[in-house]
Amino acid sequence: MAGKTPTVDAPARVVVDGISFDAVTEQQVVTHVLTSLRQRRGGMLLTPNVDILRQLRRPALQGIAEEADLVVADGMPIVWASRLQGRPLPERVTGAALARSLPAALAREGRSVYLLGGEEGVAEVAADNLDREHDDLRVVGWHCPPRGFERDERQLAAMVEDLQRSQPDLVLVGLGFPKQERLIGVLRGALPHAWFIGCGGALTFLAGRVSRAPEHMQRSGLEWVHRLAMEPRRMARRYLVDDLPYAAGLFARAAWRTDAAERAA
Repeated sequence: MAGKTPTVDAPARVVVDGISFDAVTEQQVVTHVLTSLRQRRGGMLLTPNVDILRQLRRPALQGIAEEADLVVADGMPIVWASRLQGRPLPERVTGAALARSLPAALAREGRSVYLLGGEEGVAEVAADNLDREHDDLRVVGWHCPPRGFERDERQLAAMVEDLQRSQPDLVLVGLGFPKQERLIGVLRGALPHAWFIGCGGALTFLAGRVSRAPEHMQRSGLEWVHRLAMEPRRMARRYLVDDLPYAAGLFARAAWRTDAAERAA
């Protein structure tokens, strides 16, 4: 039917560097989350970029992707690698974009969101901004946990209690990988009907502390250049020392898999 919004009840999976990604668009993700919420089903959304994909190769972290209900590519190099392999992902789906499109969609149904993470004051400002932008969105809480909270059982228990009291439909967790995903693993049991998304620095974007790259840089895979220019001291090692060599190896492995598949055909 023309104009029908696609669903992702059974999304195709595409394996890139050992991690299975769901071959979905951003709109399909939003539709899936809303449909799940109407059915009282929650979930975990994982958005690996190149840096996260690199870390997921560590044996201690591989299980995180397996625990996620949806895994989407938050990095153009991952999309390019899928194309090299001959099984292309439809588009890049970023945590930063979903941190805006999901609350906007939830607002249309009068649903709720909770913001967790970020540096001091970031979650509060981001919550205020979302509240002003969406009249029908219920921003039911925010919390910026202090350093070392994950080792303090009392702080974790207070966090769970606040979330259970607030009963959000969506929880945006911006603590960086893998801390945010490990925390989500703890919180999911307390809120089985909520969706959780580890969104990294998206709360900083929502708070207006850091701006995203222009659209043309996002589309061309150069958003990292913008981030490096905005935060050179924090991002230089990650992008230049860790991620660029890994991305080169990612493309080489994708091309090798394509050649191997053609030789076997």
